[in-house]
Amino acid sequence: MHEPRIVIIGGGHVGLTLALRLQRLLRAGEARVTVIDTQPHMTYQPFLPEAAAGSLEPRHVVVPLREALRKSEVLTAQVSSIDHSSRTLTTTLGDGTVEQLQYDFLVVVPGSISKALPIPGLAERGVGFKTIGEAIYLRNHVLSRLDIAASTTDESLRRRLLTFMFVGGGYAGIEAMAELESMARYAIRDYPNIEPQDMRWVLVEAMGRIMPEVSAPMGEYTKRRLEERGIEVKLNTQAKSMEDGHVVLSDGDEFDTDTIVWTAGVKPHPMLEASDLPRDEKGRLDCTAKLQVRGTTDVFAAGDCAAVPDLTKEDPDAKCAPSAQHAVRQAKVLADNLVARLRGKQLQSYRHKYAGSVAGLGLFQGAAEVYGVKLKGFPAWLLHRVYHLAKMPTVSHKARIAGDWMLELPFKRQVVALGELHDPRSEFVKAANTRGLPSSHGQAG
Repeated sequence: MHEPRIVIIGGGHVGLTLALRLQRLLRAGEARVTVIDTQPHMTYQPFLPEAAAGSLEPRHVVVPLREALRKSEVLTAQVSSIDHSSRTLTTTLGDGTVEQLQYDFLVVVPGSISKALPIPGLAERGVGFKTIGEAIYLRNHVLSRLDIAASTTDESLRRRLLTFMFVGGGYAGIEAMAELESMARYAIRDYPNIEPQDMRWVLVEAMGRIMPEVSAPMGEYTKRRLEERGIEVKLNTQAKSMEDGHVVLSDGDEFDTDTIVWTAGVKPHPMLEASDLPRDEKGRLDCTAKLQVRGTTDVFAAGDCAAVPDLTKEDPDAKCAPSAQHAVRQAKVLADNLVARLRGKQLQSYRHKYAGSVAGLGLFQGAAEVYGVKLKGFPAWLLHRVYHLAKMPTVSHKARIAGDWMLELPFKRQVVALGELHDPRSEFVKAANTRGLPSSHGQAG
């Protein structure tokens, strides 16, 4: 008897949640599950700001897919195209081998990527905030700017080093900036010649408000709290140029900086462009409320890459917002619908009224709005931690994260830059060059 193959493209939060639920629901021999992702782990993105700030050990915010998915097949590969007419995927494995993969049921949940704009200098100077690598890099980068600034007598260089710009006032940008500013403020207590007012933190947002996910009053409250800490919040402002670190803003402000963090929006994974599946005007897969890709019965999608009808809104054209809250709940409904499809049972529609949002704004500070109830300061910060701890996959990772937080209570926060992580061969190359050896010795690459 043929064992149906379920292929899941994407091992992020949605893909992992879905696969874990399928492992619990499927009977032995009922279906074979294959998860494909370019990374061998899932990154829990809501904890990236705390990993960047040093409150959490970076390894604790990622879940190895093979460890969590013992009953599934995990492939570390890149899907380059989907040909649903023949139920075939084209994948490129880690060694460069290109293979064709057949499926019976397909789940497309690759997530999204940073949406960069053609701004001069952005590609050369900007860094995103969607991966654990970017979070670790920014932590080391910010701390290294403090080290260099504390050692230089060049005032213009010092100002450049101590200026940090974030573009994008959504949750990702606000939380990343708030946590890193909190970390830097804590770190300079060990730098006698750097005062908090020597640092300049600038948030640039093209819209007229920050955090559109919450009500306007909560967005205004968050803006005030950031400004109380000396952070400049520039609304209705765009970055026109940032060549060589010289930033020109639409409000006429110009300054030099070594740190440009880009969190101004996301777009569906470009892999979707190489498929014969229907997409909407934003490039997302066009889905029904049952999370099936429209026009198919055996292809499903959820999360940032899926345009799913929002049945809680009166507008028939309303779609679910690209939030983690919707994505994870969609993953559970999708798993149930896949099992129902296998067993010839009725599929259910996805319906979830947005409950609200929680945001961390640095140590002991936060903003939250849940079911219309507004929380500020320490209660919101605590709710942010409790909520995301509950949503973190696997018991072992919950325990490790809770342990990191408890260690913060009696001990000082660890603030040290480990820049060698980003270029571990630099000293070897330097030594090889002084001896006249080739700097790109093949085996070391």
